[in-house]
Amino acid sequence: MRFNIPTLLTLFRVILIPFFVLAFYLPFTWAPFACAFIFWLAAITDWFDGFLARRWNQSTRFGAFLDPVADKVMVAIAMVLVVEYYHSWWVTLPAATMIAREIIISALREWMAELGKRSSVAVSWIGKVKTTAQMLALIALLWRPNMWIESLGIALFFVAAVLTLWSMFQYLSAARGDLLDQ
Repeated sequence: MRFNIPTLLTLFRVILIPFFVLAFYLPFTWAPFACAFIFWLAAITDWFDGFLARRWNQSTRFGAFLDPVADKVMVAIAMVLVVEYYHSWWVTLPAATMIAREIIISALREWMAELGKRSSVAVSWIGKVKTTAQMLALIALLWRPNMWIESLGIALFFVAAVLTLWSMFQYLSAARGDLLDQ
């Protein structure tokens, strides 16, 4: 298999995961910033590898598989860490909602692909806005430099949770005919 720059960026994101977790647990005052910075770097490379793969026409089957896996693993781990830190229902509930949505939509996409109808569950603009709100919220909640950033992070976390539900219902609505056909 030949590796191209977009695939190498995706692999880089996978390699960042243990460093991200380690930074979260470091007993230093700069650790939250380091953790948030690593997460930000992963989020930027996620956008950049997709952009380059499309721009340079370097999409590969391996990259198409690994990119969403790397993204979902990094985001799910970030949510678990944020939930552990806050240890509160008002952070756990939106995180659980977003993780559940990812599992449901991933299963739906896989099932629709088996039916040959993958395009009916393509990424929507709401999903892109949800992802942006989610990434910004997680960066703020991992960094926590002051009360204002933390409050902004929590607000964005709830915005992301609402958009998560909205986009999930859009996906399920688009697949409704096939879901209820059997």
